[in-house]
Amino acid sequence: MNKLAVGSVLLSIMLLSGCDTSGSNSNSNSNDNDNNNGGSASALDGQLRQLIQGHGLTGDPSTGRAIPTMNDPKAQLGMKLFFTKTMSLPGDTACVSCHHPLLGGGDGVQIAVGTGAVDTNLFGYGRVLDPAKYSHYHEVGGGPSQSVNSPTTYNAALQDRFMAWNGVIEAAQPWAGNNGSVGGLYDPDSAYAADGTTRIVDPYAGANIPAAQSRFPVQNPLEMANYDPRTNDLNSFGKRKLLLDRFTGTGNSGDLGSNYLTPEQRAAWQQAFASAGVAITDANIYNMISYYEQTQLFVENPWKAYVQGNNSAISEQAKQGAILFYSSYEQGGANCAECHSGDFFMDNALHVMAVPQIGNGTQPDGDAFGREEVTHLRSDRYKFHTMSLLNIAKTGPWGHDGAFTTLRGIVQHMVNPATPYDKSNVKQTNMQNLDKVDEFHARALAQLEANRANGVSPHRVAELSSEQIDQIVAFLETLTDPRLNDYNFMQQWIPPRNEESRLLDLQVDVNLPPEATHP
Repeated sequence: MNKLAVGSVLLSIMLLSGCDTSGSNSNSNSNDNDNNNGGSASALDGQLRQLIQGHGLTGDPSTGRAIPTMNDPKAQLGMKLFFTKTMSLPGDTACVSCHHPLLGGGDGVQIAVGTGAVDTNLFGYGRVLDPAKYSHYHEVGGGPSQSVNSPTTYNAALQDRFMAWNGVIEAAQPWAGNNGSVGGLYDPDSAYAADGTTRIVDPYAGANIPAAQSRFPVQNPLEMANYDPRTNDLNSFGKRKLLLDRFTGTGNSGDLGSNYLTPEQRAAWQQAFASAGVAITDANIYNMISYYEQTQLFVENPWKAYVQGNNSAISEQAKQGAILFYSSYEQGGANCAECHSGDFFMDNALHVMAVPQIGNGTQPDGDAFGREEVTHLRSDRYKFHTMSLLNIAKTGPWGHDGAFTTLRGIVQHMVNPATPYDKSNVKQTNMQNLDKVDEFHARALAQLEANRANGVSPHRVAELSSEQIDQIVAFLETLTDPRLNDYNFMQQWIPPRNEESRLLDLQVDVNLPPEATHP
């Protein structure tokens, strides 16, 4: 068992860092690869470069986008907001509690535990619920309180249509390159038209997709709000107003609002906003968090270097895997690029892939219906958002509920979703509903089969050998930016531990937690 407290994570990353942090800037075409990049072409390169050309790949999904850097004062303010427990109603959880930049932009566990933890500074599988702090509308049995895996914040600036596994955050006009900043956004506050399925744009959703997403964990009892008789009857606006009152010192919200911070801390926050040139408003709080998330651009990976001309950037095994990834079923491939398309490896759509539900799902029996819970359409049952594969080796566990704890396991499932689920994947203490996993899996498989029969799903079973599965895994590993393993590079996304951090109540990384175990 490896130790995963934040302190030990930082230490181990420092000791193990030293990866090459440079990305390829070569724009040479395939005819010049050998001369310009020092790598001699193998027998696989010609075939793979034809596929790259056919899929229109450049290697860089960030081209043409205006993406802030951590030098931006607004991103610095957003980082402080992201790391402070002041953003949760009970003061026990920060955004970073479930989305740490050193843990793949997530929390490293299968299903998140937000508010009500025994040790509120703890990350990893050691973060468990405290029954004395946490009361839920149904029995959680000591296991994780939420129903899905924490999605990564990495490359949030590249999202143009959806965030969240069921796509509840959605751009009404998902124009490429705009991060949902034009045309309005749908979110959990969106009303429905008379048909009960069509959502209406929320005029208060925020500046872009990451801003809209960041508004909702703070009011969700499962994530950052907890269940409190003083706030249970408040809507999302009322709960966010309590948070706003903390920073402004206005309102009459008692210990949940303006009195939560000391006068000294409130003055420090007001100075932080002023230094960024930003007024303290409800919208600006979440727009600043968005600035911070947008800076997490990690696209300098070996695959990018290969696409841009360096034949030696990836192994022969990875090249074989890439050929399988980009080849159709008819060509003997896995057809992965049908959904994981383009340089961002996603199609901005939702599909049924029959990942077995574990833990407390959203339905009374423990199952989860995915997109149907947003659109109210039976045809959307078990559909979940296609996630980008960039940095996939760092962003596990995998699946909407983290059901798979090895990259090979999720690849095997995607190749053939009917593969029986191996419950040894479950690493989290007291995971709920494990006796129902096979039933939930069968339901989702039935929906997938129906979608195939009706021409809705492009997925078919790929007859691949164990060796070919390993080749695809080798390719996927080339999609991870090696700078993620370099603490000297990554520390820019973590606030320093200093007097300002104390005044701003940035407790999550200031007081290092006891060590947690992680498989």
